[in-house]
Formats: sequence, C-alpha cells, structure tokens
Amino acid sequence: MTAELTALTLAALLQVLQFFAYSITANRQVGPKVAMGPRDTPVQLTGTAGRLQRALNNHFEGLILFTIACVVVTLGGQSTPFTAACGWVYLLSRVLYVPAYAFGLTPWRSVVWSVGFLATTLMLIAALI
Repeated sequence: MTAELTALTLAALLQVLQFFAYSITANRQVGPKVAMGPRDTPVQLTGTAGRLQRALNNHFEGLILFTIACVVVTLGGQSTPFTAACGWVYLLSRVLYVPAYAFGLTPWRSVVWSVGFLATTLMLIAALI
C-alpha cells in the first residue's frame, strides 16, 4: 500500500474517532430521549458538541478531495516522496484540527485547515506533473 493510501486509511479511522467524540458530547447535551428519537425537529447543538459536529462535517468535506488525490496519485503511478509527505501533512493537520475546533482556537483552526487543504491541492497538482 502506498503511503498516500495509508494516510487515507488513517484519516478514515480519525473520522470514526471524531464521530464517537461528537456522538458522546451530543448525547450528553440533548439526553438519550432526544438522541434516540426520530429527530423530526432539528436539534441545534451548542458548545463543544456543536463544534465537534461541525469539525466532523468539515472532515467529510475535506476527505472527499483527499480521497480523490490519493486515488489519482496511486492509480496514476505518481506516488513520490513529495506526495507521501503531502498525505502525512494532511493527516497531521486533520488530527490537529479536531482539538483546534473543539476548543475554539482562533485563528489556529483556520491555519491548520489551510495547511491540510494546501497539502491536498499540491498532491493533485503533483499527479498532473
């Protein structure tokens, strides 16, 4: 498996951990009756639960582009030490993004997000060169 696919797999496992962190905090906030209910009325989460929910949704969005970059690099035979480094930078940025968002670390949340986005973009460009 390429380094890029390894980073992608670990990013997916990070997504699983984020889901658990969000679920636990959301369940604590709204209680089991609402959490297990049909949610006909949308629940607005606040505080840490809301931030973890938004961080989780943001990772879904970022993971789409990162997955494309990993697949293109791997299937195109364009895996290099540079693209591998980009993959690891993306993963590290996502790991740092979760606590940065959960604790409301401004402007660091945006800086960390930008680093991950740039790493993904550079992987895509590298695949074309």
